[in-house]
Amino acid sequence: MELNNQTLVTEFILQGFSETLQLQLFLFISFLFLYLMALTGNMLIVMAICLDSNLHTPMYFFLANLAIIDIGCTSAVLPKLLENLVVEKKSISYNGCMTQLYFFSWFLGTELLLFTAMAYDRYVAICHPLRYSTMMNKMVCLLLVGSVWATGTLSSSLQTGLMVRLTFCGPNQINHFLCEVPTLLLLSCSSTYLNNIMIVIADAYFGVVSFVLTMVSYGFIISNILKIRTMEGKKKAFSTCSSHLIVVTIYYTTITYTYMLPGSSSSMDNGKVVALLYTTVSPTLNPLIYTLRNKDFKTALKKLFPIYSVNN
Repeated sequence: MELNNQTLVTEFILQGFSETLQLQLFLFISFLFLYLMALTGNMLIVMAICLDSNLHTPMYFFLANLAIIDIGCTSAVLPKLLENLVVEKKSISYNGCMTQLYFFSWFLGTELLLFTAMAYDRYVAICHPLRYSTMMNKMVCLLLVGSVWATGTLSSSLQTGLMVRLTFCGPNQINHFLCEVPTLLLLSCSSTYLNNIMIVIADAYFGVVSFVLTMVSYGFIISNILKIRTMEGKKKAFSTCSSHLIVVTIYYTTITYTYMLPGSSSSMDNGKVVALLYTTVSPTLNPLIYTLRNKDFKTALKKLFPIYSVNN
């Protein structure tokens, strides 16, 4: 009865970064540049892989899905962040907040699972090269990617559904630049018991299980590489998975820092900076990390853009 007499929250105030005008202008230009770079780089990856038949392999199929996820992740967060850097009232509607939560959770969980699938692909390529074409055939790849997207969708739907059932009656100030589960739970004036259980399950599955499977794959990969007698052979084998290992290490480090630490005010402030790494910086760097030294991808770019061939 008391809750019915209270005013329910219809919008949230996002407390992102400093209120200093000069700093906000600098952040707006920086984030806009990173957003455009992320969109351009990842779109080029998808275009090149789709249009060049030489890139129709399992590794590039997974890479195209990663690029799509990175586009979705940045687009779920950065447009609203850029808007709030130039407007006086830094708010987001309740429906907008829940929508952002759904898509952000969807892309985040899907990316973690995709890393595991990509690690398995590299394990088969290096440890079972003669059986690679049969173990990673088209049906297996489609099944892996389909399972990854379906699981991410299910998890995000559950997280958002449990969040929608909560009551928010004030305060409505989110100590972050986006809507995500930990910060929203701190504002709820109803029981978050089921939400906390779901967080533990999601952390265990997406964080622990996915991470362990990825590390097991790389354990076998490194063990197999060490058995190669020639240094040239070791370098060639490691080069096929080094980019993925770098991205996975950066991503899991930031995710662990954000979601495993207690939700204190200091950790929340630090979490803003860390969240920028996996929502902005990582999607921008991924295309560079995966394609900078990739001869096949450079060849595909030259076919798409002849001017690129002239300048290189």
